[in-house]
Amino acid sequence: MSSIRVGDIVTRQSYGEDVFFKVVDVFTGEDGKVCARLKGLEMRLLATSPLDDLRRVEPAEVAAFWHSLMSRSHEHLQRVFQRREAEQEKRLLCRGGCPQNKVESFDFPGSVLHIDGDGDYLELCLTTYRQLGIPASGYRIAEEEQAKELPALLALHHPDILVLTGHDGIAKGTRNFSDIKNYHNSRHFLEAVKVARQYERSRDDLIIFAGACQSHYEALLEAGANFASSPQRVLIHAFDPVFVVEKIAYTSIYEPIHLKDIIAGTITGFAGIGGLETRGKYRLGAPKSPY
Repeated sequence: MSSIRVGDIVTRQSYGEDVFFKVVDVFTGEDGKVCARLKGLEMRLLATSPLDDLRRVEPAEVAAFWHSLMSRSHEHLQRVFQRREAEQEKRLLCRGGCPQNKVESFDFPGSVLHIDGDGDYLELCLTTYRQLGIPASGYRIAEEEQAKELPALLALHHPDILVLTGHDGIAKGTRNFSDIKNYHNSRHFLEAVKVARQYERSRDDLIIFAGACQSHYEALLEAGANFASSPQRVLIHAFDPVFVVEKIAYTSIYEPIHLKDIIAGTITGFAGIGGLETRGKYRLGAPKSPY
């Protein structure tokens, strides 16, 4: 479809139009076919497709898509706040369970450094961190540059939690899922994780989430990540890293994070996100100052 241009929102007809993409480049392939490079709107996926397989999505469909995305995000936020309220009640009750003896307290959640290969996703994630009350700094850095830029940013921010994400995907026709060369960006995430572990070896002192759609899960964990994508090589949602981080940031430093709980809080679930037993980064402060 020759009228498709950079910036258009499209779907791939051969894949049942299952994912909305933005066109980031149009080029002519070695076989002479005009193709497009695509990035997912809500899925952290990179893809290449012939233009004649694409359908441009109408503006009304795009508006409905964003409305649905924001509604689902709001539902997740509401569940998070309900969970926190219950946890706060439990923390503040005296040992005998006397609610009148509550002490007014304040939250001190873990801090986040989020490095993302996609600026649009980064802004969505930073907005969600603010809504969730999580202190976060974010930088848009291309996946292949993240390892190089990381040491200076770690030294500047000293985060409790590091997120390394962006876009990824498996090369078309791949059958060997163990070879990291068959992934678009997994090797870049892996190198960045290694750099972070040179800065801080302890998986409890610096907690790392790494990966995107279909990333090489096993390699990222072996390199030093606490949590990674994607165990079943499925697509992951743009907000999945945020909901993993939220559970870490608001789980007490005295408590291990139950893997079932943290993965159940994501949009994709166990097919897309996995990890290792890890302690939380939340500290309860008391009493709260009136000033």
